[in-house]
Amino acid sequence: MRLFQSAMRASSPLLKTRSFATNASELRSVVFKDHLRTVQMADAKETVLPGGRDLFPLLPKAFEGIKQIGVIGWGSQGPAQAQNLRESLEGVSDIKVKVGLREGSSSFAQAKAAGFSEDNGTLGEMFDVIKESDMVVLLISDSATVNLYPKIFPLIKKGATLGLSHGFLLGHLESVNETFPKDINVVMMAPKGMGPSVRRLYVQGKTVNGAGINSSVAIHQDVTGNASEIALGWSVGVGAPYTFYTTMSDEYKSDIFGRHDPEDAFKNTAECITGPLNEKISHDGIKSVYDSFKGEDKIIFEKAYTAAYTPCRDIIEEVYDDVACGNEIRSVNNAVARHDRFPFGKIDQTYTWKVGEKVRAARDGNFIMNPFTAGTYVAMMMAQIDVLISHGHCYSEVANESVIESVDSLNPYMHARGVAYMVDNCSTTARLGSRKWAPRFDYILTEQAYVAVDDNKIKNEAKIMSDFKNHKIHDVLAVCASMRPASTFRSIKRLQMCSGCLGKGRLVRAREQQNHNRAYIIHLTVATLCLLCLVFG
Repeated sequence: MRLFQSAMRASSPLLKTRSFATNASELRSVVFKDHLRTVQMADAKETVLPGGRDLFPLLPKAFEGIKQIGVIGWGSQGPAQAQNLRESLEGVSDIKVKVGLREGSSSFAQAKAAGFSEDNGTLGEMFDVIKESDMVVLLISDSATVNLYPKIFPLIKKGATLGLSHGFLLGHLESVNETFPKDINVVMMAPKGMGPSVRRLYVQGKTVNGAGINSSVAIHQDVTGNASEIALGWSVGVGAPYTFYTTMSDEYKSDIFGRHDPEDAFKNTAECITGPLNEKISHDGIKSVYDSFKGEDKIIFEKAYTAAYTPCRDIIEEVYDDVACGNEIRSVNNAVARHDRFPFGKIDQTYTWKVGEKVRAARDGNFIMNPFTAGTYVAMMMAQIDVLISHGHCYSEVANESVIESVDSLNPYMHARGVAYMVDNCSTTARLGSRKWAPRFDYILTEQAYVAVDDNKIKNEAKIMSDFKNHKIHDVLAVCASMRPASTFRSIKRLQMCSGCLGKGRLVRAREQQNHNRAYIIHLTVATLCLLCLVFG
C-alpha cells in the first residue's frame, strides 16, 4: 500500500533525461521508418508501428550492439516475452535470450521445460544474468523491483539498456527523489494484456504473419542514441501487431489509476472470495487453491498466506478463549439486554457495498482468482482449523464448521443476496460476533500481516507453508467431499444474475499486487464476517 501511495504522490518529473521523443503521440525510427503509419485519433494524430513476422529480419539492426538479452523473472510476462523474443530472433540473429531467476526459485523447472537451460547458457541466476547482459528486461513484480533496484542498478553495464514493462519503478524513484543510472538506456515496452495471452496469440499468429497483443513503448533515457530502435525492436519481437508511443510517467499513472478503480478492487477481492475461490474450495479442497497457481502467482499466495496466518490465529485463539471462559456469552447477554435501546444497525450502507451493487449488476460470468486475496483468506480459514484441532475438536466438526458451512452455505448467500442478508439471517450471537470482531481482524492484518509483506519480513515462512502443504485437513476434506449433498450452490455462474455484494466500507483498500500487473488487496472483511459467523453461529 505504501508503494502505491508513493507512486501516486509522484506528480512532477525529477529526472532530467535525454528522450528520443517528448510527445506521447510521436514514434521515431530509422530502422522501421518505412513501416510507421500516422493515424487520426479523435482530434489528434499519432504515429504507430504495425508489427508482423515480416519485420523480424529488421531485429538485428534494431538491436545493434546487443549480444545478450537478459529476461529477469518468470511470472506473467517473463515466460511469454522470453520465448517470443527467442523465437523471433531465431534464424535472423545470433542474439542470445537468457532467463535470469532468483537463486533457488521453483521457476527454474518451468523455464527448463520451456527450453531454457544452464547447459546452453540460456538460464542462470538473476544477478549474474543482469551483469552480463547488454539489455536487461526486468519483469519481476513491482514490489520486488522496488526492493531490489539498489542492488540491480550497479550491476547493469554502462551503455546497456534497462527494459521495463511497467512504469511503476519510475513512480517510486520520483517519490523518493532518486533516478535511474545516468549511463544506461531506460525504455519501456508495455503489452496491453497479461503474459499468457501475449504468448498464446504469438503462437497462433505463426500462420498469419503475426497476431498478438498491442503494446506501448516509451523512451525514458537514451544515452546511446538508439534506445528508440531497441524499444521498437522489443515490441516487434514479442509479437505486438501495433505499437503505440507513450511516456513512462503517463503509463504508470494511467495503469495504476486503472488498477485501483474501486470496482476493479472489489472484483479482485470480494468477488474473488465468494466466486472462484469459494467454488474451488467447495469442490476441490483448500490445497487445490494453492496448487492452481503457477509461477509468481504461487509466490504471491505464499507471501500472503504466511504473513496472515499467525496474526489471524492470534485473534481466533482469543475468540475461542473468550467463548470457552464465558466472556463472550456474557457479552452476548449484555448486548441482547441493550437491544431495545440500541438495535442492530445495517451493515451494507457504506461506499464499498454500493460499489459491490454495481459490480454485481454488471456481472458477466468472468471472475478473477487473485493470489493475494486467496492466500489471506485461506490463512484465516486454516488458522481456525488449527485452533479447533488444538482444542480437541473432531476432524469432521472442524471441517464442517471451518470450511464446508462457509463455502456451501454462507459464501453462496453472500454472493447471491449480499452480506447483510447472510449475516443478519444468522443467529444473534453470530450477528454480534461479526460486528464486534471484524475491526480486530482489520487492525491485525493492517498492522502486522500487510506490513510484513511490504517489508519482506515474514517470520517462519518455510515452516508455515510446509505445515499447510502437509496438513491433515486436506485428506479430511477429501473424505467429506465424498459425502456432500447432491444439491448445493454449485455454480457461481448460476448466481451471476443474482444480487450479492461484499466488502465493508471502512475496511476496504486496494493496493498494488506483486504479479504480472494485476495486484490488489482489500482488507478481507468478507472472510472475517464469514468465519465469525461460523465461530458464533
